Amino acid sequence: MTQRTAAERALTYGAVATGSALVGAGSVWVGAGTYFARKVLTPDLVRPDDTEIHVIHSDSLTLSGTPDLLVPGRYGLWLDGGRGHARIGSVLEVDHRRQRVRRELLGVDEGVLQPGPARFNGYYYGRDPRADLGLETQDVAVPAQLGPMPAWVVPGGSGDRWAVLVHGRGARRHETLRAIPALHAAGLTCLVPSYRNDGDAPRGPDGRYNLGLSEWRDIEDAVRLALARGAREIVLVGWSMGGAIVLQFLDRSPLAADVSRAVLDGPVVDWGDVLRHHAALHRVPAPVSHLGSALMGQHWARRLVGVSESVDVARTNWVKRADELQHEILLIHSRDDEFVPVGPSEALAAARPDLVTFVPWSLARHCKEWNVDPRRWTDTVLDFVR
Repeated sequence: MTQRTAAERALTYGAVATGSALVGAGSVWVGAGTYFARKVLTPDLVRPDDTEIHVIHSDSLTLSGTPDLLVPGRYGLWLDGGRGHARIGSVLEVDHRRQRVRRELLGVDEGVLQPGPARFNGYYYGRDPRADLGLETQDVAVPAQLGPMPAWVVPGGSGDRWAVLVHGRGARRHETLRAIPALHAAGLTCLVPSYRNDGDAPRGPDGRYNLGLSEWRDIEDAVRLALARGAREIVLVGWSMGGAIVLQFLDRSPLAADVSRAVLDGPVVDWGDVLRHHAALHRVPAPVSHLGSALMGQHWARRLVGVSESVDVARTNWVKRADELQHEILLIHSRDDEFVPVGPSEALAAARPDLVTFVPWSLARHCKEWNVDPRRWTDTVLDFVR
């Protein structure tokens, strides 16, 4: 019996049971697969604190919590439920017995720094390009299918080369700020749009992520705005799911012809691989994750999963679709990425060495390559976009 047959049969049993509880293995598998699918596609707009500030020294902080605190580099801390923000730097001391780490304090941007809970911020910055980078910034609204979507425009160069920066799943526009100085130095005007269901832009029809399969339309609207403002060349930059969105745009938008190249940081090159990784990480039985992925892509299961259009995971596998690529792509991906495994990025680069440049990192966790080595990241991106 195929997975689809089992699922359809279980749903049929449910329909004739007139409200009674479903019984049998089929319904159990469908219920578990449905839960897995909904969990993947539901936005996490509220993130809990994951860090504790124990001691505030004159030039450093003693902290505990997330494993990210032990990784070298520059990071941020959200304070007071996101109302405040501080920046931290080098690891100065590790107390393994008490599981605490002392890190350099680089500055407090907003709010009051005090002992207590905080949330680790891998973006390093926490405000906007004007406040964090000292660059002229315009707050604009991208006219989009779902309604106006807030965006930042940072003018640069002659104004005919633009970069459109696409943040990842569960992230906000702040994730892209680290890239703006390099792109600005290369003479690009930077457009940083929000997109459906990210907490800034309007909700999509179903209020769920579509893994790039619908979000690309919002990036198309952003590119259209850039072209209307004088752009003659577009560079796309995406992080994590933002990379998946960029790849869908390049495949499906008629405006892809205006894109010269793309920079992808820790990208989702194959959602199937990512979902298998997280299923194993959380000890979800393989049949459940496989069925959940299958349900996402079935037209008949849209109401079950809670999406307005099916989410075909197979369509996001760019290793298998490598021969369809037509744009130069820079892939920056850490071999220590704990959230999106590096394997598909390596495989894609091996499949298309004529178009894809793969630059591996080490130590960095998910989408934190810049944090670990900002100079190398900046030089790599500058060389590619220039």
